[in-house]
Amino acid sequence: MTDEQKHWDGVYEARPEDELTWFEATPEVSLDLVRTYLKPGDAFIDIGGGASRLVDALLEGGLGPLTVLDLSGASLTVSKQRLGPQSDHVTWIEADITTWNPDRDYAVWHDRAVFHFLTGSEDRAAYARAMSDALPTGSIAIIATFADDGPEMCSGLPVVRYAPDDLAQELDRLCPGQFEKIDATRHMHITPKGNRQSFQYSVFRKTDR
Repeated sequence: MTDEQKHWDGVYEARPEDELTWFEATPEVSLDLVRTYLKPGDAFIDIGGGASRLVDALLEGGLGPLTVLDLSGASLTVSKQRLGPQSDHVTWIEADITTWNPDRDYAVWHDRAVFHFLTGSEDRAAYARAMSDALPTGSIAIIATFADDGPEMCSGLPVVRYAPDDLAQELDRLCPGQFEKIDATRHMHITPKGNRQSFQYSVFRKTDR
């Protein structure tokens, strides 16, 4: 087990799911965006979505096939236990996104707050390679990060903050000419303790493979 896995397993084992700073009882912004672009029968993957309740709502809506990938096995266990028998309808992948090799195509890629933890250029490049390999031309990537006025740290780790244009420029640097930004919005997340965290959500269309 890597140090990163130990860190995140420890985070999820230390507190209940609904006390974690990123908890959303209903992930409304993500859900609205995914529903906009994900058609019935299309394959979807949630990057870093271990304990997120997004997959619950998508299952209820009859969407899928659905995949959830997370570095932390403990976070995936939280969702499996919460969903019970319904969890059998989801593909669960315990993996580091920077070393993961996708074995299928996805119509929609969703990431709420993984990319901003990638503070090293090599890790960001590895993430971008995985995303590019997983998405055929015309597919959608939804990437949410702390905004440029958001927190500088999360769970004891530094993050990279982005304005939507900054994220688009970084993605174009990593995957030249492959992704076109088609939408962006800002969102103020309120943590379980009432703290405010500024996010940006950007939507990209894959234009080339």
